[in-house]
Amino acid sequence: MPQQSHLDLDVAKADLPASVAYAQSLGAVLADNSASNASFVVLLDPSGHPFCLCAC
Repeated sequence: MPQQSHLDLDVAKADLPASVAYAQSLGAVLADNSASNASFVVLLDPSGHPFCLCAC
């Protein structure tokens, strides 16, 4: 697989669940969440590119 860029987006900690739900409403799906925790969630965009929503 070719190298991909990885994007981390900071969101307020209290907004993390709503931000994940919003990303999913736009077509994102949860990635293998073995890396996700209460501080960040790994998702894949509709093309399969990974990105993280990070609580700050």
